[in-house]
Amino acid sequence: MAIQFYDVKNRKKVDVPEGQVKKVKYERSTKNGTMQVRYAVKAEMNGVKLTKFVSKDMWDNLSAPMA
Repeated sequence: MAIQFYDVKNRKKVDVPEGQVKKVKYERSTKNGTMQVRYAVKAEMNGVKLTKFVSKDMWDNLSAPMA
């Protein structure tokens, strides 16, 4: 299964195979002290770093390694 990213540098959508993708979890503390978690997948294609934010369900279902 390929994951579609948007390449900002070249201004086009690219498909990256799931084997080349790594999962990332961004955590931060908000002003009122709660923890906010965002889930993303990262890849690199032709020297361009790509990031796509995804839902927790999609992130959990991916078999990609953690970055």
